[in-house]
Amino acid sequence: MSSRALNDEEVLQQMNKMVRRAWTINHPPLMTTLVLFIKQEALEKAREIQVKADEEFAIEKAKLVKQEQQAIDSQYEKKRKGAEVAQKIAQSTLTNKSRLKLLHRREEHLQELFSTSRAAVVQLAKDEGRYVQFLEGVIVQGFLQILEPSVTVHARPQDVEIVKQAAASAQTAFLEISGREIEHDVEGTLADDAAGGIKLVSGSRRITLDNTLDERLRLLEDRMLPEIRKDLFGANENRKFYT
Repeated sequence: MSSRALNDEEVLQQMNKMVRRAWTINHPPLMTTLVLFIKQEALEKAREIQVKADEEFAIEKAKLVKQEQQAIDSQYEKKRKGAEVAQKIAQSTLTNKSRLKLLHRREEHLQELFSTSRAAVVQLAKDEGRYVQFLEGVIVQGFLQILEPSVTVHARPQDVEIVKQAAASAQTAFLEISGREIEHDVEGTLADDAAGGIKLVSGSRRITLDNTLDERLRLLEDRMLPEIRKDLFGANENRKFYT
């Protein structure tokens, strides 16, 4: 017998040889040997088919397992990235809310500071001596900026008399400084709830100077705001320049 499984052609050749020998010598045991040989070859062929089928099954199984594993890994990676994105969005949202809350609190603090400053400015208008001195200074300053023969001075209705007094002194001071005469009228046209101060309008109506306490405080707030922020909250690392 062969030590390996014979292919179909070799099996057929062996069978033909045994058949011819059996018919030649008419030996019954040889027929039994032939039957056993055929049976053995069939078993070996069956085993060969089974082994091949098992190998193909194992290969296919491994392929399917790998595909499923890759699909699971892909789904996991997708969910992981989605979770990371969601976490970053949540963290960014929380950071922005905290930053906005901080900015809001800072703005409230600044407004409280400005309100305190405005209250102090309002008190200036209640101190007649200091208020007249302030009015005289801003009126002289306005006369020198306008440099026209006539000017209208606008004041609060309750300040008309005190502004007339300050404007008269300012007119004298302007004459001494510039050597020019200037005529002026005082009108109580500013709002009653204004902090005080005056507006100057040239006779030609081309020039208007706002020297109200509200406007001067607003300009001071705008000019000093970067410095105030730095003093109160420290330097902002995101800003390299201050104006």
